[in-house]
Amino acid sequence: MTNLVRIGLLGCGRVSRRYLEVFRDELNDIAKVVAVADPVADRTESFARELGADVVQGIEGIAAARPNLVCVLTESGNHGKHALALLEQGVNVVVEKPVTLLPAEGERLAEQARKRGLICAVVKQNRYNPAMRFLRQAVDTGRLGRLVTAGVRVHWCREQGYYDDPWHGRWAMDGGVLAQQAIHHLDALQWLAGPVDAVCAHGEAVLNRLEAEDTAVAAVRFASGALGTIEATTSARPRDFEASLHLVGEKALAKVGGQALNRIETWSPVTPTPDDARVAELHSQDVPTSYGLGHGPYLRAVIEAFRAGRTDVPVDAGEGLRALRFVHALYASMERGGWVRLSDQPESRRLGRGPLPS
Repeated sequence: MTNLVRIGLLGCGRVSRRYLEVFRDELNDIAKVVAVADPVADRTESFARELGADVVQGIEGIAAARPNLVCVLTESGNHGKHALALLEQGVNVVVEKPVTLLPAEGERLAEQARKRGLICAVVKQNRYNPAMRFLRQAVDTGRLGRLVTAGVRVHWCREQGYYDDPWHGRWAMDGGVLAQQAIHHLDALQWLAGPVDAVCAHGEAVLNRLEAEDTAVAAVRFASGALGTIEATTSARPRDFEASLHLVGEKALAKVGGQALNRIETWSPVTPTPDDARVAELHSQDVPTSYGLGHGPYLRAVIEAFRAGRTDVPVDAGEGLRALRFVHALYASMERGGWVRLSDQPESRRLGRGPLPS
């Protein structure tokens, strides 16, 4: 036990169940959850009991438990202030997506982590899917050649009850499908096909009632000259159906699909190698939910960095800001009604702030 990295969990909402599974079943050889905090007492006590952890009160209680690393799993609109408060107390943090809702908050997190020599990691678990790792290697080794087009489709199901809580779908605390669900896939798109030059987007609340959008579409222009598309909704019924990414290059066609970018659905190079016939078999993965299975490998990489005395984690606050700025550009395009360039660092007037005055 003395050699295990001490973990704190701040927040026991929807995504926390995945963390419980990971720390209980996948990372118990290197980490131990020692403290759990959430305003809802019943779920905190149940959660802590399953992990053999202490129930504590808020950030002060988490910090007093002397964790080596705290996972910030609170509402999106609270990520910035909660992570910053922990960093200011000298605690390393792992922040669920998005890193914050406001770019300036993300920049402060990156600055504080650098200043204090601490870890500020941002969860981008899909980068650790075997299918995504294969596709990244294919891009890096030039197997796709010049990119022609790239895009993502997210067809997930969130019923109205999901949006009837105090924060989901609210501009000040969450945003819509782009900021909450599709940010995983936007990150994947810019990671594989970026950088992004400009976007033109539109979104609406089609089936669900919420301040923000449950459905969005966008056109994308990449710095390489390639063109792309985004299609995302939480109004798929009756279940999560698809989360896919495709790349069309001069040397190959590729598509990763499944519920969580977890299966190679197409790999068709112009000049195949002997190993190409087994790509789908070797790099696809069955997953139980749309969270996928990337949290474990990602968190292990962060913990191993801490154990080695390093702060260079796979995705730090600065890297996490790339996806956030992509989201802000999409929302800014909706608000302005046309194309916006990411080099201008456009920001939404609503995300992280609240509805526009009527």
